[in-house]
Amino acid sequence: MFDKLKDLKRLKDLESSLGKEIIEKEKNGIKVVINGKTEIISISLNPELTKEEQEKLLKDCINDASREAKMLMARKASEITGFGL
Repeated sequence: MFDKLKDLKRLKDLESSLGKEIIEKEKNGIKVVINGKTEIISISLNPELTKEEQEKLLKDCINDASREAKMLMARKASEITGFGL
């Protein structure tokens, strides 16, 4: 039972740690900032681009940032569990 409580504390610590990590991706003046839990913190657009260009770049930035956040989560989880990546 105490092992389960230790595991729960580790997970809460992991979640807290991920919330403090900041990931920024920027392409052509479009910028996305997310935390390690993949929560969007901010989005900046470039008004000089067309709507279509902004949409594509925004999608690309969000996807890139999400991939990086997932890798960060996996790395931190492996530190806790002892399984290496």
